[in-house]
Amino acid sequence: MCDRLLEEGHTVVAVDNLLTGSERNVAHLNGRARFQFICHDITRPVPVDGPLDAVLNLASPASPKDYMQHSIGTLDVGSAGTRNMLELARANSARFLLASTSECYGDPLEHPQTETYWGNVNPVGPRSCYDESKRFAEALTMAYHRTFGMRTNIARIFNTYGPRMKLDDGRVVPAFLAQALRGEAITIFGDGSQTRSFCYVADLVDGIYRLMQSAERYPVNLGNPNEITIREFAEQILRITGGSSPLSHEALPEDDPKKRQPDISKARRLLGWQPRVQLEEGLRLTLDYFRSAI
Repeated sequence: MCDRLLEEGHTVVAVDNLLTGSERNVAHLNGRARFQFICHDITRPVPVDGPLDAVLNLASPASPKDYMQHSIGTLDVGSAGTRNMLELARANSARFLLASTSECYGDPLEHPQTETYWGNVNPVGPRSCYDESKRFAEALTMAYHRTFGMRTNIARIFNTYGPRMKLDDGRVVPAFLAQALRGEAITIFGDGSQTRSFCYVADLVDGIYRLMQSAERYPVNLGNPNEITIREFAEQILRITGGSSPLSHEALPEDDPKKRQPDISKARRLLGWQPRVQLEEGLRLTLDYFRSAI
């Protein structure tokens, strides 16, 4: 996102407490006149001087491994952190964009998922720290829009992958790629019939950039609608890596969604947006990065 904003001529201040991120991901931007990095936790007031045109709140652990390990911090960043970012935007009369999640739909009973679906979330399950923090963040964002007339946007992001992900991220793309490259057994939770839809990061960034400039205040799904089973995905990983790792199965985690596929009709209609990078192309770009990281 920082790369895209700079390409578009913007000046960027990036804020991250590096709980799950790495300063290496923006090292290539250090020294750029229009880029500044601040290591800071947004659950405390954000030390950024104005004027600002836009505030993009992309903060939160996003991998189940991370947000379940940091459950209270995840709830804090979705609540206090979101409010601090909203206040920063309000003080500068800036637009505000919230990076929300398809996890707002929980283990969905509607398929594919549209923005009008209210979801099937277990509010006291092990994933609830993430699901409910994002649902609260959406409610808070809408409250600021209605109360103060702020220009707000909400992106419901579906599974995204690409270079700069951590090898030990815990999510399926880095997990499968790392296991295949190391010749380890590929771990499939459940029988592998559960589905996901994978969006390449450059496509997602384009969707966020378009949404940020739009007049749509209600949530918009951003993701790739091409659905694939986890077992099919594991087989594709083996094909592109040329690996011969066996497939191993473990129990499906509690509340793990059985299906996940966005309906992106709204994004197509309002933003003129849809993913362009095919899964195999995106995986090969990601594979190149991971090979250099292992």
